[in-house]
Amino acid sequence: MDNSRRSFIKISALGASGIAFTTTALSAIPSDMNSNGAKDKKIGSILSRSATYCEVCFWKCAAWVYSDEKGNIQKIIGNENDPHCYGRLCPRGTGGVGMYTDEDRLKTPLIRTKIDGKDSFREASWEEALDLVAKNMEKIKTEYGPESMALIKHGSPGSHLEHLFKAYGSDTVAEPAYAQCRGPRETGFGLTFGSWVGSPEPTDIRDTKCLVLIGSHIGENMHNSQVQEMSDAIDNGANIITVDPRCSTAASKSQHWLAIKPATDIALLLSWMHVLIYEDIYNKEYVEKYGSGFEALKKHVKPFSPEWAYGITTVKPKEIRKTARIMAAAAPSTIVHPGRHVTWYGDDSQRARAIAILNGLLGSWGNRGGFYFKEKISVPKFPHPPYPHPKWGWKELVEKYPFAEMGSTMEVIKASIPGADQKYPIKGWFVAGTNLVASVPKRKVIEEAIQSLDFMVVMDTMPMEITGYADVILPECTYLERYDGIRSATNREPSIALRSPAVPPKYNSKPAWWMAKEIGNRLDLAEYFNYNDYEEVIDWQLKEMGSSLEEMKKIGVKNFKRKSGALYMQKGKTHEFATPSGKIEFYSEELASHGLDPIPVYTSHDSPKQGFYRLNYGRSPMHTFSRTINNPNLSDLTSENMLWVNPKVARIEGLKNNQEVWLQNQDGVNSSFPIKVRVTERIRWDSVYMYHGFGHSNKKLTRAHGKGASDTELISRIAIDPLMGGTGMRGNFVKILLDNPIKETIL
Repeated sequence: MDNSRRSFIKISALGASGIAFTTTALSAIPSDMNSNGAKDKKIGSILSRSATYCEVCFWKCAAWVYSDEKGNIQKIIGNENDPHCYGRLCPRGTGGVGMYTDEDRLKTPLIRTKIDGKDSFREASWEEALDLVAKNMEKIKTEYGPESMALIKHGSPGSHLEHLFKAYGSDTVAEPAYAQCRGPRETGFGLTFGSWVGSPEPTDIRDTKCLVLIGSHIGENMHNSQVQEMSDAIDNGANIITVDPRCSTAASKSQHWLAIKPATDIALLLSWMHVLIYEDIYNKEYVEKYGSGFEALKKHVKPFSPEWAYGITTVKPKEIRKTARIMAAAAPSTIVHPGRHVTWYGDDSQRARAIAILNGLLGSWGNRGGFYFKEKISVPKFPHPPYPHPKWGWKELVEKYPFAEMGSTMEVIKASIPGADQKYPIKGWFVAGTNLVASVPKRKVIEEAIQSLDFMVVMDTMPMEITGYADVILPECTYLERYDGIRSATNREPSIALRSPAVPPKYNSKPAWWMAKEIGNRLDLAEYFNYNDYEEVIDWQLKEMGSSLEEMKKIGVKNFKRKSGALYMQKGKTHEFATPSGKIEFYSEELASHGLDPIPVYTSHDSPKQGFYRLNYGRSPMHTFSRTINNPNLSDLTSENMLWVNPKVARIEGLKNNQEVWLQNQDGVNSSFPIKVRVTERIRWDSVYMYHGFGHSNKKLTRAHGKGASDTELISRIAIDPLMGGTGMRGNFVKILLDNPIKETIL
């Protein structure tokens, strides 16, 4: 396919805005399913109930979907037996129906074409679109090898496509959720305790006596069960300590808000360790029994007194000592939360390790009110032939990062740009469920990579910005219209949840499993998809687990008894950690062997120059990333983001509440759209803050287009974590402009 000028195409330019519902859309639905898409019991004589789990965020809360006799979804409520939600959904979960009703959805396959010499899209049949995808995947495999076709994914559909890619011969797989979000904490905790944190995090918040949040915004990121448990902990008198340059929702509920100077967190963590050790208030019995390298740690932190940290963090020594003593008094029922989005300054794995070490000194790991021992149940793999062995894949792309355990999206992007030293060339992308230009920084690099590709296919439910760069667009139906893999996640007790279609797919959209199977058939991989419908796969798996599809449709969630042992450490028994020493590694020989700091070290980072402010960003309670901004239900609650500025900054810059301003970063990158000002004492004077995910440039997103500013657009400077390749994004600074710096905004 000619990609010499792969320009962004405005999907809104297409003439047809609504595609008639056709019988082809029904081919993904079992033939014995009624028009409601549900075979389960009736509620009264009007509504039918179907089991699902939410796709609006990664917490995947189990829910019941209620639809009427005409096949219209009326409401979604939480499944009361689900440990992820305890029967209660957050605003995003209840607003999930808006994903189904959104009239801006992608409605039929689209193929890039030339009209009067300009790039455009034309509507296509599924047969034509999938033929073209398979043809280009086969071409790349023949010319370069299957490894040169990369999968960049997010969410449940990614598992179906990963199966396709491994059968095809490619292990070049990555997702922004790792190197752009949670990866460093998994590395830091893995090196210390021998265990990933995982999701949901095994934080025993309901029984904690002290919860420390350091850059973690529980109550805004809406991690459902954690929000509920934090509310219970507050009612039970737990101490909440929040470290954040912004007075977040959690900070407003805290006894102590430490308004730290950004980029100095490791200094505070080291000084807390200093207080615990040199005031002899750490959990001595726990450390002696389970710790390795404590004497090295003690020597290391000796210089890092609260007075030393004060000059760096601006947190007063009295507050550092007081909060350290509160943690120690509550231990081991103390949690220093590992956070979720932790890719900040490039030393993020070491910051996560410092958090892990602090928890180790407090004896939190494996104790009630600290971190419990998580457990999940394994879902059997549906039988298929062995995958072929690729010559290279994600591991080779990140081989310079010794502790990387998943593919890095940024490394996939860089490997897609031709160069003299391009050892592992990537020629094609399959992008699924992730709006790369709004989730990954350095947009110019992304665009350069896209221009270099031989082929690019995007699968999504919505016309996100990334779809405008595709050669083929495949419209996925929403989670309310499809089967997906069985949810099995770590928790206190193992559980599984079913996702089943409540209604047929709208328009001419399809589920990811169907697309993967159809592409696989075209690539002569039918033996890897030995089923007619994904319902067969789920039923087989459930029967292997002692349940059935029929049972799960009735109950939605099935809970199992623990088999791995007690939830916490038991008196009289010794726990062995999955580290080289079998203990908590305060000093890491693994890191030392790679020439890396065996104990975290504070490194100074850049501060904003005069007239600039550090750009901080976070989650809106009503939205997940950029994917829900156009949702009609959720946009009614929060339709745009605002720029939080301190009153001191407002006086200097001449700003008033609700005034529209533009932003320009340190590299001269301008925001495409204005953002309104919120003057508040709840933000430090050296920083500004905005919700992530706004400022969409695609007019087809009728509710999201031009609403607020995009934080990702302004992130042109990154710092790479040397341990695992994480992309630190909080080293960017902006100045506030009163006038539009560009003559024309993006249309």
